[in-house]
Amino acid sequence: MSSAYKCSRQAPGAGTRRSRGTGNVSHVTHPSNPAATPDLHGVRALVTGGTSGLGFAMSQALAEAGAQVAVAARRRDRLESLADRIGRDRVLVLETDVTDEAQARAMVEDSVREFGRLDIVVNNAGVMLLGPIVDAPIEEWRRMVELNLLGLLYTSHAALPHLLRAAETDPRQVADLVNVSSVAGRHARLNSGVYNATKFGVGAFSESLRQEVTRRHVRVSLIEPGAVSTELITHNRPEVIEGLRATLGPIETMRAEDIAESIVFTVTRPRHVAVNEVLIRPSEQER
Repeated sequence: MSSAYKCSRQAPGAGTRRSRGTGNVSHVTHPSNPAATPDLHGVRALVTGGTSGLGFAMSQALAEAGAQVAVAARRRDRLESLADRIGRDRVLVLETDVTDEAQARAMVEDSVREFGRLDIVVNNAGVMLLGPIVDAPIEEWRRMVELNLLGLLYTSHAALPHLLRAAETDPRQVADLVNVSSVAGRHARLNSGVYNATKFGVGAFSESLRQEVTRRHVRVSLIEPGAVSTELITHNRPEVIEGLRATLGPIETMRAEDIAESIVFTVTRPRHVAVNEVLIRPSEQER
């Protein structure tokens, strides 16, 4: 584990002031238009799987909105490329394999050590390995369970104490845990059984955790993309890729930036608003 670049720190902004209410309901005063322009200045974020596709776009979008971003992934060369593109003063590079619990925990602690806090965590790291269940390579199943589920669980467990602490303090008095799932977490399909299982698991975990921490102002959000033009499909065996393309047909897929925009929208809502779930498909995708 290494953190090659330190980020400059900015003074935290003013948090939302709470006014006293009557009875058991507290009332909050809000600006008249609290999130017209996404503004994450003073906010510290961590994105896993941040060096390609969705993660790259998410890291860039959060930085452009003003956040300092810790970007974690296994491929060091891509981490360096992302830091050069976004700006070395805005990015903390963390070479990490989140399927290793110790590395996932160190990743979170390194982020907090450099930033002083952690306000947003985006669990994006994942892999999609499709194909029939009968005679499937068990190693593919293991990879999906370890990354899509266990990596997300390890990261969430390590980050939650810091997110709960951030939710109690300025600049925002709210924190966000964003878990990237898939439309496959809603609908089981032929030749997608174990991938479906991992993404259904992400959805179940996210909703249970949401209920646990929502009154402490840690917002747990589930993002469920449909077909996006990324390298995710290329990790499959050639015959699987051919079958998947035939199933989807000639549709116009989404860009990684489309999903990144939905995440920036989610984490820039005012404190009294929680976007719990976002299902986003290309307009031509039927299932």
